[in-house]
Amino acid sequence: MAEIGPVQLVAIGFGPEANFEGRILAELAELEKEGTVRVLDLLFVAKEEGGDLIALEHQGEDLGAIIGALLGFDFEGDQAPDDPGLEQVGGQSFGLSRADIEGIGAALPAGHSAGLLLVEHVWARRFKSAVRDAGGVPLGEGFLTPEVIAMVGAELVAMSEEIEAIEREEA
Repeated sequence: MAEIGPVQLVAIGFGPEANFEGRILAELAELEKEGTVRVLDLLFVAKEEGGDLIALEHQGEDLGAIIGALLGFDFEGDQAPDDPGLEQVGGQSFGLSRADIEGIGAALPAGHSAGLLLVEHVWARRFKSAVRDAGGVPLGEGFLTPEVIAMVGAELVAMSEEIEAIEREEA
C-alpha cells in the first residue's frame, strides 16, 4: 500500500445567502495542481427546514461517497465504515470520530449548507513517516482561531517577513 499523508476533514458552513461563484473549487484545483493537497472526497449538504440533512451534489462513485457514509447517508447500498479507533495517546483517540462528523451535520442550522472536504496533505507524507519512525504520535492539531492569531499576530508577521528576507538572500 502506498504511503498516504495526513488526511483532514474540513467542514465549511454557508448561510442561505451564500454566493457560490466557483472560486472555492478553482482554489482546490490549484492546490492539487501544485501538489500541496490531494482532494480525496467532497460533498455539499444542506439542512432542510424540516431538519433533514440532504446531499446537494453526489456524483456516484466519483465524489461524496466517503464523506456521505461518514455522515450516515446510504448511497446505493453503501455502508458507513466502522470507526477504527485512531492513534491513541494515554488511551484517548486523536482526531475526528464518526460521531464527531455526524455531529457537524446535525449542528447545521435549517436553511444552511456545508461543504465537507476530505484532503490528503501530500506535502506532509515524508514528515508523517519520519514522525512515526521516531515513535511520535499526534497530540493535537487544528487551525488557529482569529482570536489566537490576534494574540500573536505581530510576532507572526515579523517572523514571516524575516523568513522572506532570508529566502530572497538565498535566491
